[in-house]
Amino acid sequence: MNILAIGSHPDDLEYGCGGTLLKFAKTMKNKIYLLVITKGDVGGNLIVREREQEASARILNTKKIFWGGYKDTEVPNDRGLIHKIENVVKEINPDFIFVNYLHDTHQDHRHTASSTLSATRHIRNVLFYEVPSTLDFSPTVFMDIGDALEGKMKLLKAHKSQVHATRITGLSILESVKSCANFRGFQGRAKYAEGFIPLRLSLKL
Repeated sequence: MNILAIGSHPDDLEYGCGGTLLKFAKTMKNKIYLLVITKGDVGGNLIVREREQEASARILNTKKIFWGGYKDTEVPNDRGLIHKIENVVKEINPDFIFVNYLHDTHQDHRHTASSTLSATRHIRNVLFYEVPSTLDFSPTVFMDIGDALEGKMKLLKAHKSQVHATRITGLSILESVKSCANFRGFQGRAKYAEGFIPLRLSLKL
């Protein structure tokens, strides 16, 4: 399968669906693609953050990173972004798409999610993931990532400049993601899990 993970900033998709991507990547027939809308220049040096995203992508054995080319905090919700996402979708024909959730305190996340709604209207499987700024997230789909949690931590450690950029004293992103995985795991009847809200989820028997 072709898997496309879309994130507004470097490290969004690792936090939200990194464990799930690692599980997909275990099977060589599955191909992982990333679309990162900005290089996160407000949250750090854009060259550093680009390199960190590339390092994470190598761990995932990503086939290709697509860059959106927008400035951090200035992602629009317009035809231009919809068209950019559509072009990536047409190029790789994904079987699954993972993206930021619609309800979020960060405008880039909201606009990325909203534009993805239009750009993926013909895709059968589209799931929203959560990040620390997500609001009102009640997942109904879960992926057990107990065997991928350490790998997910490795993906996030690749984003060295962001590990302690939580704006909460003494809290690292690694502690945050493990707590989140434990909580979603309890909801999904596993020790550690990632939770998703489906826009669409098609089952085949």
